[in-house]
Amino acid sequence: MKRWVCFLLFAGLVAAATPEQKRLNDAAEVFAEVMGTPDRTIPQNLLDKAECVIIVPGMKKGAFIFGGKYGRGFASCRKGNVGWSAPAAVRVEGGSFGLQIGGAESDIIMLVMNKRGMDRLQTSKFTLGGDATAAAGPVGRNAQADTDATLRAEILTWSRSRGLFGGISLQGATLRPDEGVNRALYGKPIENRTILTTDVKPPAAAGKLLSLLNKYSSRK
Repeated sequence: MKRWVCFLLFAGLVAAATPEQKRLNDAAEVFAEVMGTPDRTIPQNLLDKAECVIIVPGMKKGAFIFGGKYGRGFASCRKGNVGWSAPAAVRVEGGSFGLQIGGAESDIIMLVMNKRGMDRLQTSKFTLGGDATAAAGPVGRNAQADTDATLRAEILTWSRSRGLFGGISLQGATLRPDEGVNRALYGKPIENRTILTTDVKPPAAAGKLLSLLNKYSSRK
């Protein structure tokens, strides 16, 4: 009897989760599944060098009349040697999916590799391949990022579609803060710059994602 009561309570909590909370959980699931596949994952050396991580679960293709792309996700940046920041909501729109692996919906992961890229992430809007240099990321835990494009890139990008994971070109895609999602999660208007660079308390729904980021790449 007690087990059924606990199950029903848990099911009720899941059902009561807001769309923003569900998306945070989806982002955590995407990251856990990608990092849990040793031979088809983000290289550990690149993840450890990254200043920020952006995860967009279920980015949709063909969301606009003329075949655009659209996705909502979250960014988190390093807080020195004390873990990762609270998640800041972002929107991704448009862009060329040069190396896309089939399917109409893809999970996107981006690594922001240096301070220049981190500064871009804190602006009102920037374009991959225009304002910020970007390149498709290599795959495999021990893969070497030794091409000129990868070494120069401010942001490296990957996609997972139908279980397949690989580097992807997102040239022309724009990233901007998702202000409505931030307001829903934090209970007030708050800028991405503030979330990513100060000690903003993360929402409870972000616990799983932050725990995974610290598990797979912590500088503590």
